[in-house]
Amino acid sequence: MSNTSRRKFLKLTTGLSAGSVLALTVSTSLTGCAILQKESLSKVEFNHGVASGDPLSNALIIWTRVQSKEASAVVAWELASDADFKNIIRNGLENTDKSRDFTIKIDVQNLQANTEYFYRFVGLDSVSPVGRGKTLPVDNIEQVKMVVVSCSNYPAGYFNAYSDAAKQEDLDVVLHLGDYIYEYPMGGYATDNAEKIGRQLAADNSDEIISLSDYRKRYAIYRTDKGLQALHAAAPFIVVWDDHEISNDTYKSGAENHSANEGDFFKRRAAAIQAYYEWLPIRPPMGEQNPQIYRTFDFGNLLSLHMLDTRVIARDKQLSYSDYRNKNSKEMDIAKFSKDLNNPERHLLGKTQLNWLTSAVDKSKAKWQVLGQQVLMTKMWLPTEIFSQADRNNIPAVVAELGAIKQDVLNNKAVTDEQLARVNSLMPYNLDAWDGYPAEREALYNNVSALNKKLIVVAGDTHNAWHGTLKDAKGNIVGAEFATPGVTSPGMESYLSIDTEQAQKMAEGLSLLINDLEYCDLSQRGYMLVTLTKEEVKADWRYVDNIMSTQYNIVNPTQSIYKA
Repeated sequence: MSNTSRRKFLKLTTGLSAGSVLALTVSTSLTGCAILQKESLSKVEFNHGVASGDPLSNALIIWTRVQSKEASAVVAWELASDADFKNIIRNGLENTDKSRDFTIKIDVQNLQANTEYFYRFVGLDSVSPVGRGKTLPVDNIEQVKMVVVSCSNYPAGYFNAYSDAAKQEDLDVVLHLGDYIYEYPMGGYATDNAEKIGRQLAADNSDEIISLSDYRKRYAIYRTDKGLQALHAAAPFIVVWDDHEISNDTYKSGAENHSANEGDFFKRRAAAIQAYYEWLPIRPPMGEQNPQIYRTFDFGNLLSLHMLDTRVIARDKQLSYSDYRNKNSKEMDIAKFSKDLNNPERHLLGKTQLNWLTSAVDKSKAKWQVLGQQVLMTKMWLPTEIFSQADRNNIPAVVAELGAIKQDVLNNKAVTDEQLARVNSLMPYNLDAWDGYPAEREALYNNVSALNKKLIVVAGDTHNAWHGTLKDAKGNIVGAEFATPGVTSPGMESYLSIDTEQAQKMAEGLSLLINDLEYCDLSQRGYMLVTLTKEEVKADWRYVDNIMSTQYNIVNPTQSIYKA
């Protein structure tokens, strides 16, 4: 899109005069249209913006939600080749009601490949903002440009990362890797500044969300954020959930943040998934009653994007170090922990999804195989001494000390046997990530390597930025991983109560201590812009300097490149 047309589009997305639409043409077939009188439509408001998603080479989901005082509503939709809607190529009517939370989601078919479209919705005396969508290519293409985001906590701050991402030129898609909402109550996680900055949760939704009504209302307040609305209008989303769309540290039969007094977990999960499918522009591969969400998107011969579920379908409960420590002596039962950790029957994807993924990778003719998923796949093992700190405030100093020793080792300087043992005695840092499921990770690596495919993994979840090299158990390079920082959710700087300078020093230390880690940032919020060509994959981390208001600047932009 040219700068001129983008300015026109951004102006249009702020809303149109209802009086500009006197009558509507509604598509009755691919070739025929009929005139619909405006009076056939319902009186509605469009307060939650518009969205498109799950683009294919010939189809695109378009979405909105309406507010109506009636029990049901009728809304018209239009799809055009131009932002001024001078060339409307598809249109129609859609009914909605409270059974769908007044959401509208249309799968527009028979579209042209690699084509930009514009869409809007029309009520009796109102017109929605205009959205831009784009279908996927089928032929040789030179480049794909995608925004990657995750972990947007409404009470924690304003979604300025979304606002900036919406300004990107020639954007193909947005990947949202989960934690689109958070389930916590006011007074809970990351709500400290909410009242001061005007980001309180609604009075009727300020408790932890459990029911279908709760989840719907939580989406409703998130979707009032102007940055989120702008990004949804700017490009199609391809989404997958993480844990907070249901409850913290979800696994296949429960969650860390779900207790027996909160009712049946599966009922809660079903409510969360229903609201997710209602409020997101997604085409569920097995229908809207099924939690199977993994699916593939092909971008011509350049990349195949495989969106994975590492949370809901097959994940076994996370291991916890506390379960392996003697309550009296505090010593770890290393043998039992190692046996359980490396159990080949512990699953994150599960056999069915892993077999599906292997088959999809095998069938793909694309240059890059991209896995869109939630948690870090890079092996992130840290010296055990870091974990033994009773006071977490000591961790930055310990990391700095161990990092200095590791630097000496890398520079072939003399170190003592004791110092060498301190930096070489390692354990996985995050058992909720792929490090907690190493056997299945190795199986995935073996399958991809056997097919001689190039693997790129994008991840979210940690609220921090990472770039790692993916290596199998033998040290062979399988691919690269790029992880996006959180949009607003606090990172390691909050957990360790450190300032920006301390966080930067600690990031440098971790990059030394973790063998497969190339880069990390532990204190900034933002998003990731990933550009793929046949020659390379380039990740640009764009950080915002403020989330306490809608005023922000982009600071400390950082780039990593992985060559083919």
